[in-house]
Amino acid sequence: MIGRISGRLDWRGPDHVLIDVRGVGYIVHVNDRTLAAMPALGEAVSLYTDLLVREDLLQLFGFPTMLEKEWHKLLTTVQGVGAKAAMAILGTLGPEGVGRAITLGDARAVQAAPGVGPKLAQRIILELKAKAPGVMAAGVGLSAKAEAEDLVIEPAPAPTRTVKPDGGATRRAAFSADALSALINLGYGQGDAAQAVATAMGDQPEADTAALIRASLKLLAPR
Repeated sequence: MIGRISGRLDWRGPDHVLIDVRGVGYIVHVNDRTLAAMPALGEAVSLYTDLLVREDLLQLFGFPTMLEKEWHKLLTTVQGVGAKAAMAILGTLGPEGVGRAITLGDARAVQAAPGVGPKLAQRIILELKAKAPGVMAAGVGLSAKAEAEDLVIEPAPAPTRTVKPDGGATRRAAFSADALSALINLGYGQGDAAQAVATAMGDQPEADTAALIRASLKLLAPR
């Protein structure tokens, strides 16, 4: 599995780029947002990648962050959402927008992506709404952009969180902060989000970030 590509941008097409890695060129498919953020030809570039393997096809899809890659993988678990459709959704909404739309049940936002009809948008919402908080919880550690340094192909490192041995309070504070950040990214005001997280933490003192996000969203949901 090729988890990351770092090299020089050699060519760009309408939906893909060619990255030269020590004399070997790799075609990497990207969405509109990623393509627009590409540097000038000849400059260093790095992307996290996902390899699509079929009997008659090998395709690399590239993402500026691991967060976007994780959303792409999750979207493709929905029946009817292929790799290109997932790229279109991410290109239209971005990873934060995808998380916001799915968590808030905004099918119209998902439907704005090219090739996504109302039925497919609803299916995405229904199938991923319970899974979205988990990706959002990991978002803080996965949102860093890939950096082109060594011009090598290497697997993307798994995100880690350092927790002190005496961990209880420190770990809970980190979960709370990450949940608050996720809610603010969804568009909630800081005051309302902080109150919801505090209430959820009081009700579930051992909850991790994903559980806090789910509980907070229930508290914030209009009645």
